[in-house]
Amino acid sequence: MRILIAEDDQVLADGLLRALRASGYAVDRVSSGTEADTALATHEFDLVILDLGLPRLHGLEVLRKLRGRGATMPVLILTAADSVEQRVKGLDLGADDYMAKPFSLQELEARVRALTRRGLGTASSVIKHGPLTFDATGRVAYINEQMLELSARELSLLEVLLQRAGRLVSKDQLVERLCEWGEEVSNNAIEVYIHRLRKKIEQGPIRIATVRGLGYCLEKIAS
Repeated sequence: MRILIAEDDQVLADGLLRALRASGYAVDRVSSGTEADTALATHEFDLVILDLGLPRLHGLEVLRKLRGRGATMPVLILTAADSVEQRVKGLDLGADDYMAKPFSLQELEARVRALTRRGLGTASSVIKHGPLTFDATGRVAYINEQMLELSARELSLLEVLLQRAGRLVSKDQLVERLCEWGEEVSNNAIEVYIHRLRKKIEQGPIRIATVRGLGYCLEKIAS
């Protein structure tokens, strides 16, 4: 699960980064509206936390351009301007939720969990695929009701594969979804993570199929 924070307040942004990364999310941060617009136009995110008072391009304009490109990812607006007019404008332009500063970090994290569930098209944070279960809120996975010992990277990899179960996921897509800017993660490293994950989840009908030269697919084997 990858999140973009567009916030020019360094202290607030650092606090959000630490909290969300501690919860297992991959998080990137930009500090201006133009940077946010560029990031959203060129990278794939599961959620955007968007400050309205951004320099160089207002947050509402960033949102307008995002929705104009047909992007459907959830957007949580942050702003110090807690007015009905601002809320209406943001919601009319396609925002999914709204928080006025100052806010409770605990409440923001709860709203992030709710919005990412909504982005998956489900009211639950639990994804199931045969005997395999992933709880996105608790960041834990089970197979046949036994909890799996997975690293943070393995959990993130499993989450992406489960979200697209039955469909091909390329190595480049995995790097894009799992890694923050500046991280050096090669295709070879993805192969290592896949190998480790296979050893832990390939029990019974679940397997990660390799499509040579293209990517991976999480699938159930017919009995």
